[in-house]
Amino acid sequence: MKKMLFVVNPKAGKKVIKNRVYQIINIFSHAGYNVEYHPTKSANDAAEYVEKHGTDYDMIVCAGGDGTLDNTVTGLMGLRRKGLEIPPLGYIPCGSTNDFAKSLKISSDPVQAAKDIVRGTPCPIDVGIFGKENFIYVVAFGIFTDISYSTSQKLKNKLGHSAYIISAFKELARVKPVKLAARIDGKVISGEFLYGQITNSRSVGGFRAIGVKDMSFSDGKFECLFIKKPKNPLELAKILTAIATNKMNPKLMYKCNAKEVVIVGKEPIPWTKDGEYGGTFKKIKTTNGHKAISIVLNDKSAYNKGI
Repeated sequence: MKKMLFVVNPKAGKKVIKNRVYQIINIFSHAGYNVEYHPTKSANDAAEYVEKHGTDYDMIVCAGGDGTLDNTVTGLMGLRRKGLEIPPLGYIPCGSTNDFAKSLKISSDPVQAAKDIVRGTPCPIDVGIFGKENFIYVVAFGIFTDISYSTSQKLKNKLGHSAYIISAFKELARVKPVKLAARIDGKVISGEFLYGQITNSRSVGGFRAIGVKDMSFSDGKFECLFIKKPKNPLELAKILTAIATNKMNPKLMYKCNAKEVVIVGKEPIPWTKDGEYGGTFKKIKTTNGHKAISIVLNDKSAYNKGI
């Protein structure tokens, strides 16, 4: 019988997984898996357990938000660094944002997501290597970094993109532009920027990312976006409009694809990583781990879109 490790964050999101664990395990069992249920006990528990025991299983499934997914992938990347075989990963999104799941059209219904996992097949995806850590879909700095995560879901539901813009204006008063130089696959850009992101996703912070229509999850390249410091209120309005309408403004934004990005700030720069605090660095190197892991998908329409 095949073995599965089922990693669950019981505190994720609205705890939607809590009353469905038995039903989900039943689905996996009927598909021929001997399931080991592992509820996480601390922030890094998934990474530590997966790196230590991951090779004992034919598949690993994690249930939780973007942070739980990130932590599980960190464990898988630990196996990769040791040269060990990495089992495929199934994902049941249970967080409040679930950016990566939205990008890949993974069902937000935990039971349906479980059914899709047993019917699906492994698909290789890239993983970001951020200094000594990993990320599954985004690292970012600057003014918009935590707006999407701090803006209430109720306000988002009521006002849509307008909620994002309202929060951005509030944020503007306290955030200073970031002075930096970035080497992007050998090309250097420099200046003052309100925001920057390096991503492998179509959704960031619950909103569709700008300029990622034809992105691929497995092409070995990130989608990079840097938003310049506006010189006046009119330019700021143009930036916010571009974000709200998901349209690039090439005069105020710099977009590119890259395998490697090295950023050096005049001062240390705070980052977020997959929606969580990612550390503060004066210099940080980000590289693309091409097809580093495989994620199990039943609906491959979003995955195949950029191929």
